[in-house]
Amino acid sequence: MSQNPFDALGGGGGLDLGALMQQAQQMQQQLVEAQQRLAEATVDGSVAGGAVSVTITGAGELTAVTIKPEALDSTDADALADLGDLVVAAFRDARAKADELAEELIGPFGALGADLGGGLPGLGGPGGAPGQLGF
Repeated sequence: MSQNPFDALGGGGGLDLGALMQQAQQMQQQLVEAQQRLAEATVDGSVAGGAVSVTITGAGELTAVTIKPEALDSTDADALADLGDLVVAAFRDARAKADELAEELIGPFGALGADLGGGLPGLGGPGGAPGQLGF
């Protein structure tokens, strides 16, 4: 007497493909919703006690730069070059926060985002690493 090798999968000796497909569709919908939340999110980064701050979207687009007046106290060329460095550092701080947000929202889906064709610009395409902005 032969035993059905699919008995261990439950059900009446077979795999319920309908339920499996429904679960995959639900997961895809959850991924799309997470990607929408990420695209709509903004994160701020700042340095030097808030003297320079930037705002970026969850997709990594720079939307605002704020420089407090005290950051511009000098007309010295070196001081102005330092200001540029502060803007870059603030952007990097915001980008790290956006990466964390992406990992929080998209990370639980693992490679599912790439496998289902999901993804936002900058988050990697198929085979890309969810949660890592592409710059």
